Amino acid sequence: MGSSRRGGRLELRLRLVHRLLALASLLLLASGEVIFEERFEDGWETRWVESDWKRSEGKAGKFKHTAGKYSGDPDDKGIQTTLDARHFAISAKIPEFSNKGRTLVLQYSIKFEQDIECGGGYIKLMSGYVNQKKYSGDTPYSLMFGPDICGTQTKKLHLILSYQGQNYPVKKDLQCETDRLTHVYTFILRPDASYSILVDNRERESGSMYTDWDILPPRKIKEVNAKKPKDWDDREYIEDPDQVKPEGYDSIPREIPDPKDKKPDTWDDDDDGIWKPRRIPNPAYKGQWKRKKIKNPNYKGKWKIPWIDNPEFEDDPDLYVLKPLKYIGIEVWQVKAGSVFDNILICDDPEYAKRAAEETWGANKEAEKEAFEEAEKERKAREDKEAQQAREEGERRRRERGDRHRGRDHYKDRYKRGSLG
Repeated sequence: MGSSRRGGRLELRLRLVHRLLALASLLLLASGEVIFEERFEDGWETRWVESDWKRSEGKAGKFKHTAGKYSGDPDDKGIQTTLDARHFAISAKIPEFSNKGRTLVLQYSIKFEQDIECGGGYIKLMSGYVNQKKYSGDTPYSLMFGPDICGTQTKKLHLILSYQGQNYPVKKDLQCETDRLTHVYTFILRPDASYSILVDNRERESGSMYTDWDILPPRKIKEVNAKKPKDWDDREYIEDPDQVKPEGYDSIPREIPDPKDKKPDTWDDDDDGIWKPRRIPNPAYKGQWKRKKIKNPNYKGKWKIPWIDNPEFEDDPDLYVLKPLKYIGIEVWQVKAGSVFDNILICDDPEYAKRAAEETWGANKEAEKEAFEEAEKERKAREDKEAQQAREEGERRRRERGDRHRGRDHYKDRYKRGSLG
């Protein structure tokens, strides 16, 4: 009997262990996987490699570890582009990741502190081997995502995917933020080839790779040879066939004599002719008779060219699958430097990405806005002071020139008087 009780307790323990293991598996599955997360804290230099691309030509920029001129948290640093009119290229190796059967989430923040004029602020994911010291604009990539600004016309949010070695930009005209505060950009690509773009944790755009990229031929096409059937009735309203024109309707005159018009007392029929009252519109006249319109019982709607299956369409269930990702990189050119990249994340859980954005950008955005406004006040005060000093300096120089001219005139007058004497 004791042996039986021990056996029962052992069975209960085994069941409990199995349940705990199952629960742990569910929690692990629910939590998703973080492939790469970079908040540019101490030691970030060991993970990132600056490229030597354009360095020999003197056209390579440098990245500086800083929170920028203004921030919500001075200790929350990113990497900032420095030196104007330069190429910037830096990359990091990540654990190899395939998004086959998984959701891919790419997220990062960027702050354009400078009046960029013209330049990019996007990020790239690369597959295959990359010589990081030679990483450049010619290095193949599998995904490119982020803002690109040039003047007042170009405010583009790039989204380019690689498929079978060729790059395809999204067909939609996506717009980026253009102010000088930090913004978070998130791209989510799902196994059903649907996607979402979030800006500051709010969905800005969504769709499907099947419709928003010219990668595969469309599933459906219009039947170009189709013609509207002869019996297709597209008249929404018709004349009421049961309505009959009232008898005598056509004999109603358009005008009638004015019953209020009276023959003048001075009117002489012999001299003035036969008097006739003036004519006025007949209120009983309703114009040309027309049958009333009624709903057409045979109305089939407006005929449209039908869509048919595209014989050239061949589905690819792996349309969304990128080549295994191995590197992440920043490769941009900027007329004016000063962009701060931060809080880069690659994972398979959109909810984790949303929480990460709130912990960083969300926690600091109000303080950053206040710091920016204070920095703008200081900048304006400094510029006003410099302008005042410039005006005072200009006035001083004008006075000095005037004094010199008066001195020369005085000397000339004395010279003339001496010559005359």
